[in-house]
Amino acid sequence: MLEMLPTWLIDWLGPDGMANLAYLTNGKHLAWYASVRYTLIAAVCGAGLAVIFGLLGAGAKLSKFAPLRWLGDIYTTMVRGVPDVLFLLFFPLAFEQGIEYIMAKMYCSPDAVAAAGGVACKEAQWFLTTTEYLVMACFSLGIVYGAFAANVIYGALKAVPKGQLEAAQAFGFNEREVFWRFQVRQMWVYALPGLSNVWLLLLKATSLLSLLQITDIVAWADRLGAPNYLPMAGLVHPDWRWKYYLVLFIFYILLTFISERFFGFLQARASRGMARAN
Repeated sequence: MLEMLPTWLIDWLGPDGMANLAYLTNGKHLAWYASVRYTLIAAVCGAGLAVIFGLLGAGAKLSKFAPLRWLGDIYTTMVRGVPDVLFLLFFPLAFEQGIEYIMAKMYCSPDAVAAAGGVACKEAQWFLTTTEYLVMACFSLGIVYGAFAANVIYGALKAVPKGQLEAAQAFGFNEREVFWRFQVRQMWVYALPGLSNVWLLLLKATSLLSLLQITDIVAWADRLGAPNYLPMAGLVHPDWRWKYYLVLFIFYILLTFISERFFGFLQARASRGMARAN
């Protein structure tokens, strides 16, 4: 691939520059660059699920049915109190072992389980791939940050002026139409600033994907930056992890900058045609 570079660029880089470029474009570094997709998929899908869980949680907190209201309060209170890393480890592990337990009951005889020392038989063992771990990571992030989003959306729904809702009822809209066509549509103006903070928290939590055996950008940075010894060449490079972590630092700062601009655009769109007190 480097041979395809123009001659003037090769001359400008020189031997040292070409050697560094060859190092930064080897197979391991290309895999590192490609692993960015795991971070982006987890962030976008986790955020989408967080909004869905947030809407459901806020709707439950506003429900006139007391048990549903209690369920919404329990969800937003308890889940927000659990550390992200603990929930990210607990949910996939509990789900995996729960599936294996059900499969063991279906496919394993008690004698086979006893002979294996309580371990499920081979037919009941479920070996998860990176894709399956990524899906469960998205659900974990969605559930955790959905609790934060639920509180934000709940407050935004309560912030919609009651006079506008009463005016909609006076024009003949029923209670459900008032909620979906007026209250929900207007609450985004009040919810977006809080949801932008939730998004940034979720974005930072994607750095924990490596805990689920997902070789993401953080895992690759640790591998590439660690001291590299080869029996034939000796020490290839010392501990360079701080350099790779600096790249990740800049990467997340850029994502934050883009996110702020995106939410500013959404805020401007949602505020069109709405009169708000200064």
